[in-house]
Amino acid sequence: MRHFDNDIEEIKDLLLRMGAMVEEAIQQSIRALQERDLAIAEQVIANDDRIDEMEVAIDQRVIELIAKMQPTAGDLRFVATAMKITPELERIADLAVDVCERAIELNTEAPLKPLVDIPRLARMAQDMVRHALDAFVRRDAVLAREVIGRDDEVDSLTEQSFRELLTYMLEDSKNISRAIRLTFIGKYFERMADGATNICEMVVYLAEGKVIKHSNESA
Repeated sequence: MRHFDNDIEEIKDLLLRMGAMVEEAIQQSIRALQERDLAIAEQVIANDDRIDEMEVAIDQRVIELIAKMQPTAGDLRFVATAMKITPELERIADLAVDVCERAIELNTEAPLKPLVDIPRLARMAQDMVRHALDAFVRRDAVLAREVIGRDDEVDSLTEQSFRELLTYMLEDSKNISRAIRLTFIGKYFERMADGATNICEMVVYLAEGKVIKHSNESA
């Protein structure tokens, strides 16, 4: 066994732990919005520091790994992928914090409407993040491409949600502030899905050594 196999497994484990924390942040952020629960929202915001610390820890382990080994091509792709995935996960966690901040603001006013599309967006984003991490662990380019393909559905639902919220704004100017905040929340979940897509583009690179970012394949 190569002497750095354990180091690679440790980095993989740290990434999965960070991913689990990010998934939990997504789930709790939509709970905070739907249930109008300030305590949950504040907890997600407070936990963001732990995710930031995890990103720093992973970066440090990757740097140490590079310093002590001369990696093969496959291992070098793993190192590059790990360094790209951690900031994506950190940004997704930040977006969950943004959701909770808007949820806290919305709690000062009466609900604008029953939430339908936004919880669907949240579930789709969370599923994409989970499957992106699964694809990374398994080095599964097929699953990664399936996740990338779901991004168009998220974009379509985000647009549908925006059009509905726009009608509320046009009907009554008193609805504008609440509708705008809900629009922001929809965009936050769309950007989480974009983050999952970016992770999957790196998984394809990890598995196949093929860069598909900015190519027709990733469009």
